[in-house]
Amino acid sequence: MLGLEMRSNIVPYDADALLREEEAADLLSLSVRTLQSWRIRRVGPPFVQVGRAVRYRRRDLISWIDANTIGSPMGRRS
Repeated sequence: MLGLEMRSNIVPYDADALLREEEAADLLSLSVRTLQSWRIRRVGPPFVQVGRAVRYRRRDLISWIDANTIGSPMGRRS
């Protein structure tokens, strides 16, 4: 019964949520500095910039992870 109670407190998943760079770094298990470096070099996951604010769409991060997973159908290059 405890397991069911815990599941009812889960916040719905929003694929289009915009994450701050700290949240994106946490999701990717990377440092914020790595994301910043990748942005400067135009590598890494796509990002949204509004003025000076940088955000990452959760959907883009998940797609980027899938595309860069070795051995996955999406990550294979033909």
